[in-house]
This record gives sequence, structure tokens and C-alpha cells, in this order.
Amino acid sequence: MTPSRDISRLIEIMAQLRTPGTGCPWDLEQTFATIAPYTIEEAYEVTDAIARDDLIDLCDELGDLLLQVVFHARMAEEQNAFSFGDVVEAITRKMIRRHPHVFADSTGYIAPSDVKGTWERIKAEEKAERAARKPAAEAPASGLLLAGVKAGQPALVRAMALQRKASTVGFDWNDPRAVLDKIREEADEIEAALDRGDNAEIAAETGDLMFALVNLARHVDVDPEMALRGANTKFERRFAYIEQALAAKGRPLESASLAEMDALWNEAKEKEKPVSRTPPSS
Repeated sequence: MTPSRDISRLIEIMAQLRTPGTGCPWDLEQTFATIAPYTIEEAYEVTDAIARDDLIDLCDELGDLLLQVVFHARMAEEQNAFSFGDVVEAITRKMIRRHPHVFADSTGYIAPSDVKGTWERIKAEEKAERAARKPAAEAPASGLLLAGVKAGQPALVRAMALQRKASTVGFDWNDPRAVLDKIREEADEIEAALDRGDNAEIAAETGDLMFALVNLARHVDVDPEMALRGANTKFERRFAYIEQALAAKGRPLESASLAEMDALWNEAKEKEKPVSRTPPSS
């Protein structure tokens, strides 16, 4: 099978990968749930390519993201739920509906200042229609305060949104130090779960700790996503220092003890500290 610019070729490739008996064993065992983390990862890689202004990489990452759409659509088609064509039709219908000023049969002119309001109104109508199609047992309790917080957001972003919404009715701490107390409490609960060897509880308490950390970030006006990105960059930089320092001695990473690597880590930290300039004494 040869590459092609036609989307039908990609759909054919995915169908072949998912064909029992002749397809790829890994692809065949995947489900919506197991593929979802990859979908999120590919979206972040698209964002990273944009941040780096790397258009060649962006082209490649958009292809990876498109594959995720085709993968999910294929699994849905196997369940007779919907196909890739249905996905395309749904989004084209939505875009036409949300841009009546562009695709209207009559003049349909809308002033630029009114476009956003029209977009939001139509989105609200679509949301109401989707809710009406769901069985009553599955419909969200629209009257609840947190019902409007989008479920599909990244976990860090959604945690921040949930906390902000709850704070509007006074469900919040007034002092960041109170959040620190909560963080210590959650850390203690993780330690207790570790003592009990309860993996499910450890996972739950770890989630609680992360939620509390996001709360602290909100209270001190720090973007938790950007803070974590900074910590990632710092970790990479200091670990590279360890690797380079060992390489300068002709030693691979695997030959170093944890104590040696920790000492080099601290050395890297010291080198990053700004040099203090003490004024000369008179």
C-alpha cells in the first residue's frame, strides 16, 4: 500500500490494521479508553510544535493527531455507531450553522462585534439539543453550580476551573497558608495509604494532593501548567548536567550511584544560583 494525499487511503490503512487475523495485534487490542491518552498527547505535541514555530514538525504532528481521529472513528464504525464520514459531516454541519454570516442563503451580514455573540448563542442551542437527545438518567444536572465546567479539558485546567467556580459562592480558603496545611494533610494521607499498601487509595490520595497543589497555584496567581513546564525544563537541564559531568570522566550514567548523581544534581543547582554581589566595605 502506497502513501497518498487522499484521506480514504489513511482510512483504508486503519481498517487493515484493525482487521482480525491479518491486522496489527497492538492496534486490534486498543479501545477508546486506551487510545484517549495518546489523543491528548498528540494534541499537546501539536501545541509544542506551534510554540517552537517548527512548521515542518507541525505538519507531522497534525498527521499524528488526524490518525487519532481516524482510529476512534474506525473503532466506532466496528460497533456500528458512526464512521469517519459521519464525523466529517457533523463538523461541516456545525461550522456552517455557527457561521450564518458567511454561509447564509440571504445576505446574512453580521457586524464583526456581533460574531462572537452569535457563535456563543448557537453553541448554547447545540448544547441544549445534545442534552435533549440524552436519556434523563445521563443528562447532567444543569442547575448545579459545577455543571457548566467543561469535562473535556486537561485535568490541570479543569481543576483550576472547578476551584474558581466553587470560590464564587465562598467555598474557598482565604489564605494560601491554609492551602499549604491541606497539602501537608494530603501528603500524610498518602503516607498512611503507603503503610497499608492500598494501591487504589494511594492513587486516590495522590489525586487529592495534585488537586490541592493546583489550588495553591491559583491562590498565589501561578498558572499550574506553566509552572510544571518550568519544572520539567529545570529537571531536563540539571539531569543533562549530571550526564555531561559523568561523560567528561568517561563514565556512563549506569555506572554512577544514586549518591553520586545526587551530588552532581546539587552541584548543578548551585551553578544556577545568581552570583551575589557584595558591595566593598568602605
